[in-house]
Amino acid sequence: MKKSINNERDCPSVYADRCPLLCALDIIGGKWKLPIIWFLSQGESVRFNELRRRVTGVTNMMLAKCLRELEADGLVSRTQFEVIPPHVEYCLTASAKELVPILRKLYAWGAAHKMRE
Repeated sequence: MKKSINNERDCPSVYADRCPLLCALDIIGGKWKLPIIWFLSQGESVRFNELRRRVTGVTNMMLAKCLRELEADGLVSRTQFEVIPPHVEYCLTASAKELVPILRKLYAWGAAHKMRE
Protein backbone atom coordinates (compact mmCIF):
# COMPACT_ATOMS: atom_id res chain seq x y z
CA MET A 1 0.00 0.00 0.00
CA LYS A 2 1.30 3.44 -0.89
CA LYS A 3 1.90 5.84 1.94
CA SER A 4 -0.07 9.04 1.53
CA ILE A 5 1.60 12.37 2.10
CA ASN A 6 -0.57 14.31 4.49
CA ASN A 7 1.69 16.73 6.25
CA GLU A 8 5.00 18.60 6.04
CA ARG A 9 6.87 15.87 7.91
CA ASP A 10 6.08 13.36 5.16
CA CYS A 11 7.06 15.76 2.35
CA PRO A 12 10.36 17.49 3.05
CA SER A 13 10.83 20.98 1.70
CA VAL A 14 12.91 21.37 -1.44
CA TYR A 15 14.86 23.92 0.59
CA ALA A 16 15.63 21.54 3.48
CA ASP A 17 17.92 19.35 1.39
CA ARG A 18 19.87 20.70 -1.53
CA CYS A 19 17.32 19.97 -4.25
CA PRO A 20 19.08 19.17 -7.56
CA LEU A 21 16.60 21.31 -9.50
CA LEU A 22 17.27 24.33 -7.32
CA CYS A 23 21.01 23.70 -7.62
CA ALA A 24 20.70 23.72 -11.42
CA LEU A 25 18.63 26.90 -11.37
CA ASP A 26 21.21 28.57 -9.11
CA ILE A 27 23.87 27.83 -11.72
CA ILE A 28 21.98 28.86 -14.87
CA GLY A 29 19.48 31.29 -13.38
CA GLY A 30 19.53 35.03 -13.55
CA LYS A 31 18.91 37.45 -16.36
CA TRP A 32 21.98 36.82 -18.51
CA LYS A 33 23.28 33.28 -18.07
CA LEU A 34 20.64 31.52 -20.15
CA PRO A 35 20.97 33.97 -23.07
CA ILE A 36 24.76 33.49 -22.93
CA ILE A 37 24.45 29.71 -22.91
CA TRP A 38 21.81 29.83 -25.64
CA PHE A 39 23.99 31.94 -27.93
CA LEU A 40 27.12 29.87 -27.26
CA SER A 41 25.13 26.75 -28.15
CA GLN A 42 24.72 28.10 -31.71
CA GLY A 43 28.41 27.84 -32.64
CA GLU A 44 31.86 26.66 -31.71
CA SER A 45 33.67 29.52 -30.00
CA VAL A 46 33.02 33.23 -29.79
CA ARG A 47 35.03 36.28 -28.87
CA PHE A 48 33.89 38.47 -25.99
CA ASN A 49 32.78 41.43 -28.15
CA GLU A 50 30.74 39.21 -30.47
CA LEU A 51 29.04 37.70 -27.46
CA ARG A 52 28.34 41.18 -26.05
CA ARG A 53 26.78 42.27 -29.35
CA ARG A 54 24.59 39.16 -29.56
CA VAL A 55 23.36 39.20 -25.94
CA THR A 56 21.44 42.44 -26.30
CA GLY A 57 21.49 44.78 -23.32
CA VAL A 58 24.23 43.14 -21.26
CA THR A 59 27.01 45.39 -20.02
CA ASN A 60 30.69 44.50 -20.36
CA MET A 61 30.98 44.14 -16.60
CA MET A 62 27.91 41.89 -16.26
CA LEU A 63 28.95 39.74 -19.22
CA ALA A 64 32.43 39.28 -17.76
CA LYS A 65 30.93 38.39 -14.34
CA CYS A 66 28.51 35.84 -15.81
CA LEU A 67 31.22 34.27 -17.98
CA ARG A 68 33.51 33.93 -14.92
CA GLU A 69 30.69 32.27 -12.96
CA LEU A 70 29.79 29.94 -15.82
CA GLU A 71 33.47 29.06 -16.20
CA ALA A 72 33.77 28.38 -12.44
CA ASP A 73 30.70 26.12 -12.66
CA GLY A 74 32.25 24.19 -15.54
CA LEU A 75 29.79 25.29 -18.23
CA VAL A 76 31.98 27.66 -20.24
CA SER A 77 35.54 27.21 -21.41
CA ARG A 78 37.77 30.26 -21.87
CA THR A 79 40.71 30.15 -24.27
CA GLN A 80 43.22 32.98 -24.34
CA PHE A 81 45.27 33.40 -27.51
CA GLU A 82 48.72 34.91 -27.07
CA VAL A 83 48.86 36.60 -30.44
CA ILE A 84 49.02 40.24 -31.42
CA PRO A 85 46.51 41.57 -30.70
CA PRO A 86 45.65 39.09 -27.94
CA HIS A 87 42.10 37.80 -27.75
CA VAL A 88 39.92 35.44 -25.76
CA GLU A 89 37.26 33.03 -27.01
CA TYR A 90 34.48 31.31 -25.10
CA CYS A 91 32.66 28.08 -25.85
CA LEU A 92 30.42 25.62 -24.04
CA THR A 93 31.93 22.67 -22.23
CA ALA A 94 30.68 19.11 -22.71
CA SER A 95 28.67 19.50 -19.51
CA ALA A 96 26.88 22.57 -20.86
CA LYS A 97 26.25 20.86 -24.20
CA GLU A 98 24.29 18.20 -22.28
CA LEU A 99 22.05 21.02 -21.09
CA VAL A 100 21.23 22.32 -24.59
CA PRO A 101 18.59 19.67 -25.53
CA ILE A 102 16.82 20.39 -22.25
CA LEU A 103 16.87 24.12 -23.01
CA ARG A 104 15.49 23.44 -26.48
CA LYS A 105 12.58 21.50 -24.94
CA LEU A 106 12.01 24.30 -22.43
CA TYR A 107 12.04 26.77 -25.33
CA ALA A 108 9.41 24.73 -27.17
CA TRP A 109 7.28 24.51 -24.04
CA GLY A 110 7.56 28.28 -23.56
CA ALA A 111 6.60 28.93 -27.18
CA ALA A 112 3.54 26.69 -26.89
CA HIS A 113 2.55 28.29 -23.58
CA LYS A 114 2.98 31.77 -25.06
CA MET A 115 0.60 30.90 -27.92
CA ARG A 116 -2.11 29.96 -25.39
CA GLU A 117 -2.02 33.41 -23.80
